[in-house]
Amino acid sequence: QVRLVDSGGRSVRAGMSLRLSCVASGRTKSGRTFKTSSMGWFRQVPGKESEFVAVINYNGEYIDYSDSVKGRFTISRDDAQDTLYLQMDNLRPEDTAVYRCAAGRSSAASTHSSSFSAWGQGTQVTVSS
Repeated sequence: QVRLVDSGGRSVRAGMSLRLSCVASGRTKSGRTFKTSSMGWFRQVPGKESEFVAVINYNGEYIDYSDSVKGRFTISRDDAQDTLYLQMDNLRPEDTAVYRCAAGRSSAASTHSSSFSAWGQGTQVTVSS
């Protein structure tokens, strides 16, 4: 079974940057590995539903972002290291959330959480003004 371990979250001031990492191992139930799966980042604050942040398809040729982070966040993947990244620049207090990486059910990118079959444990990002 695929295992995702995300890290990199911490408390920062508004305007600062952070880079989140997600290391993958194993295979999904359908037999996919990191290299053949789309990957995404979602975030959630207490009392609210999980929110799509960014997605990248299996070969990195398709990327999408939520409007709230477009132009500030950058998703990338290193297939040699089975690692997904989220570079977050110009952070705002409203970016405060638990961020989780996710492995897609297919190689194609999707913004819907139901399209992802495995999830990291989450890493807390707190941005103060």
